[in-house]
Formats: sequence, C-alpha cells, structure tokens
Amino acid sequence: MGNTVLIVEDEKAIVEILKFNLKREGYEVLEALDGETGLELARTKDPDLILLDVMLPRMNGFDVCSALRDGGSAVPIIMLTAREEEGDKVFGLEAGADDYITKPFSMRELLARVKANIRRRHLDAGNAGNKVLKTGALTVDLTAMTVSKNGEPVEVTQKEFDLLACLLSTPGKVYSREELMGKVWNYDYFGDMRTVDVTVRRLREKIEDDPGAPKYILTKRGAGYYSGSE
Repeated sequence: MGNTVLIVEDEKAIVEILKFNLKREGYEVLEALDGETGLELARTKDPDLILLDVMLPRMNGFDVCSALRDGGSAVPIIMLTAREEEGDKVFGLEAGADDYITKPFSMRELLARVKANIRRRHLDAGNAGNKVLKTGALTVDLTAMTVSKNGEPVEVTQKEFDLLACLLSTPGKVYSREELMGKVWNYDYFGDMRTVDVTVRRLREKIEDDPGAPKYILTKRGAGYYSGSE
C-alpha cells in the first residue's frame, strides 16, 4: 500500500482534482469536507500527510491544526489557503503547519511538496544507529525522533524536529534561510523565507528557558541561524 494523504477541503471540485493527481502518483487518499471530520480521520487513520484548507465548515483549518499538534501529532501538514494576507499565512505556521500553499496553486508544485515532506519523514524514521544529540539540558534522539529537556519530553512537529536536528548536528555552523529551506523542507521554495523564522520562533518557545534570550538556537544578524550550547 502506498503512502496516505488526507485532503481536508470543502470544495468538492478541488478535492476531486487533488485526489485524481495524488492517486496517479501512487498515493492512497482520504477526504473530508469539513474540519471536524478531517480531525477525526487524522486521529484515527494516521495519514502520512495532510492537505488542510483554512476556510472549512464546522471547524476551521487553524483549529484542526492546533488540535492535532496539541494532541502530540507530528504528521506533516500543508495548509491550503486562498488568502493573500501575510498574517494569515504566519498564523497557520504558528498553529503548527509545516508549510502553506496559496490557491490557485500549481499542481506540479503541490505534488513536489507532498513528495518532499513524506520522503523526509520516512528518511528520518529510517535512520540507522542510535545517534543522540545533546547540548545543555536538551536531548535530541535521531532514531526515536524525540526531543526532551531535563528528561521531560518536548512535543515538536516534523519540521521543528528536522530543523533542530539540522542545527544541532553541526554546532556553530551558520545556515542561511535559503539553506535551511533546502535542507529541512527539502525542495526549492517558491515563497518567502518567513516559514523558517516562524518555525525557529515556535521551537524557541518550546525549548528555551527564555525565548527572548535563546541559548540553543542563535541568530547571526544578516546571515541566518546556528546552534549554540549552554
């Protein structure tokens, strides 16, 4: 059986187009036309990726995404939105989405993002060995794909884990936003670099004692981000 993509979208015509193209690429497809049904399917069917519309009946996409992240789900989520406002895109990322794509979108671009996110997830899950990264009170287990601080688990999304592992694997190396998009998101990014900034901010809120004075993920002004140690 192939990888499973859950489409949560209330426009039936878009669902059918997405379903046709995804199945042609070999994916299994689940669909939901409202947020509550989408949330239930995400929790019970454990898809490999979710395409999640923002404007949905019964429960909007932001709330669905937040509910999944609050419940500990790390499934990759790509938000679909017709909105152009920067604030809405950022809000989706802050809710825990891994990425967003704006309607009308290129099917080629969307399929590339789906493939890259699923491939990255399985590559990470299949890492051999028992490599553990430690710095200060922070521990990142690359095999179990877990993060803990002072022995207590820290819930992170797939992209948050990938970003943290990337930085901690090469301490002191400064990565530009463009480099991180390539290494972590694993495709040529067509939008702005705000995705990286929001993901860094979310990570800092989870792992830093004081997000305003970080010691694990540091900023090199005008250059990018790098990992520090306590």
